[in-house]
Amino acid sequence: MRFAKSPGLANGKAWKVSNRQETPFDSIEGSHEYVAMLAEALDEARREVEAEIALAERETAERRKEALLLVSYSLAKLNLHITASRRLLNNLRTLRRLLLSERGLPVEPETGVASGEDE
Repeated sequence: MRFAKSPGLANGKAWKVSNRQETPFDSIEGSHEYVAMLAEALDEARREVEAEIALAERETAERRKEALLLVSYSLAKLNLHITASRRLLNNLRTLRRLLLSERGLPVEPETGVASGEDE
């Protein structure tokens, strides 16, 4: 559940309950973080599949090897799409920051990781 200030009540002190569930896609940053975690899972899956391909080669299981090569190819294609999604989300973040600063609106503080700052 989400709580939000009720705009029609005095001093905005009353809260109303919203049944809308929070998701990783409620913000660009949340979406970017989710896609980054998905990319990590894809990398791990690709490493596991490559190990399985090597095992299938040693066991001369040709049909299994061909199936695993198809899995590897599909994971590689998916990885390209995930990489493109990460770039698009980065572009959206940059454009939002640019637009907000042009309008004189306060820009949300960045974390050291997202802004490339050294600690």
